[in-house]
Amino acid sequence: MTEKNILAYFNSPEQAEGAAKKLEALRVEDLSINRFSRYAGVGPSGASYTPGVSGSYSSWVPGALGTNATAGIMAAADPSASGMSDGGQGGPTGKDVLLTVVVDEAVHHRALSIIEQAGGMI
Repeated sequence: MTEKNILAYFNSPEQAEGAAKKLEALRVEDLSINRFSRYAGVGPSGASYTPGVSGSYSSWVPGALGTNATAGIMAAADPSASGMSDGGQGGPTGKDVLLTVVVDEAVHHRALSIIEQAGGMI
């Protein structure tokens, strides 16, 4: 029995979960759904902010530093973290949900079709 791996990207966890339910009927070997962000160790919104002296959100600081200080610094330095930036204020709008699935080679093409019908990008 030969296995095939599929990595598919979705706009929302709900889309990925819908595809996963249909894929389970094919008796997948392994399946996982994960959300990722631009910088490891930082939530999907990038950096967190603290109110500035005037009460406005103008003072940006690295968010969720934990043990990965570099990721927080990179997120805070991103143009979307600036109050002067024209983009990125709405958070991630792309395909930031990853569906990883391992299927038998015999059902690989059916699995690809299910993912594409659910709105996934392979």
